[in-house]
Amino acid sequence: MSYFSPSIEKLIESFERLPSIGNKTAIRLAFYMLNASKEETDNFIKSIQDAKNNLKMCSKCYNISDTDPCNICSDAKRDATKICVVEDVKDLVAIERIHEYNGLYHVLHGSISPMDGIGPDDIKIKELLTRLMDGNVKEVILATNPKVEGEATAMYISKLIKPMGIKATRLAHGIPVGGDLEYTDEFTLGKAFEGRTEL
Repeated sequence: MSYFSPSIEKLIESFERLPSIGNKTAIRLAFYMLNASKEETDNFIKSIQDAKNNLKMCSKCYNISDTDPCNICSDAKRDATKICVVEDVKDLVAIERIHEYNGLYHVLHGSISPMDGIGPDDIKIKELLTRLMDGNVKEVILATNPKVEGEATAMYISKLIKPMGIKATRLAHGIPVGGDLEYTDEFTLGKAFEGRTEL
């Protein structure tokens, strides 16, 4: 039995459908929106509608942007000889935040996962290969997530681009800065040993 009116219950259920939002957080968000001014809620609704209506996929890298091509692909100062391959737009944003990389990107919009019925044709791998045909790219940085699916995707792509004579690199994995060996899981510690460098 619900303690809330049907309208409030529907609002709570809408928030619960968002990723990582449980029932308590959904209730808090619903009541925050109910207590907000009409102007604030109208602005919130408008910002969602504007994002849905104005955002598009970049026809070059498949980033989500207001413009096509996106601002990264349009930037003449970026190093066009490098493409960093990521699974998701959020990964691209994370890399951009560190201000260490100045090349281009390619967003796959997923990773190969046979268990979930996602094969190479279901993500933007063919589009990546098409981009590599012009011969300008010298290095593809495979920045897929260090999970089974991300590793499988990176291996699959590296095998496809090897005959093209393009260098394929993988982001290093291992112990986080400030981490203790005794608390590091076996998989991470194993990757740290694999990726060790000479001093």
